[in-house]
Amino acid sequence: MLHAFGPEIWTHEGPVVDGFAGFHYPTRMAVIRLDRGDLLIWSPTALTEGLRQAVDAMGPVRHVIAPNIMHHMSLPEWHAAYPQALVHGVPGLSAKRPEVRFASDLGDAAHLAWAGEVDQVVIPNTIADEVVFFHRLSGTVIFTDLLQNLPQGWFKGWRRLVARIDLMTGDVPQVPRKFWMAMKPKSVVKAQVEKVLDWPAQRVVMAHGTPVTEHPREFLRQAFGWLK
Repeated sequence: MLHAFGPEIWTHEGPVVDGFAGFHYPTRMAVIRLDRGDLLIWSPTALTEGLRQAVDAMGPVRHVIAPNIMHHMSLPEWHAAYPQALVHGVPGLSAKRPEVRFASDLGDAAHLAWAGEVDQVVIPNTIADEVVFFHRLSGTVIFTDLLQNLPQGWFKGWRRLVARIDLMTGDVPQVPRKFWMAMKPKSVVKAQVEKVLDWPAQRVVMAHGTPVTEHPREFLRQAFGWLK
C-alpha cells in the first residue's frame, strides 16, 4: 500500500485515471513525514479505506498538496476526510475546486510548516505551471507531469503513436514534447530548472513514470539538456 522510498518518504500507486481525449494514466502519490511527525501528502490519489488506515498509522495528516492545476481530482475526499489538514495548491486551482478550502497558493518559497525540510521551485508552463519539490532528508526530487515514462504498450491505436511522438513513453522518463514546447519564457524556465539541478538529488520520483535511483543528477541534466 505505502512503499518506503527513502528516509521519511513513502509512495503509493493509485488507480489508473482517464485524461484528455481518452488518454489514461497511472497515478502515484507521496507521503513525507516532517520532523515533528506531521504528514505532508503530495498529489493525493483516490482515498481508499486501506490507504487511509496506512496513512493514519504513520501520523497526523497536516498538509495536502496539489502540485499543478491538473492534479486535483482526489482533493475533495482528502479535504473531507482530514478537515484539520491545510490544503495547498497552485494559483488558480481554488477557482477550479471551490468546494475545497485552500490555505495557501504554492510558490518558490516553502511554507513555514516544511521550510528547511522540503524545498520547492515553480517551473512556468503555459499548459500548467508545476511546483517541483525536493525532500532534503531523502534527497528526493518530486515531479508531477514534467517528467513521464509510460510503458511502450500502455496506449493503443493512434494514442500510442501520439504518446511516442510526445515522448510520454520510453525507457527512461523524459519531458513530454507538449510540455517543453510550452515552457515559456525560456530564460525564466532555464533559471528555475537550474535551481532544481543544483539540488543534491539522490532519487527522482514522478506521478506518471518509473522512479530514478541511479545517477539522478546526471539523469536530470540529460532530461533538461534541451534548455541549453
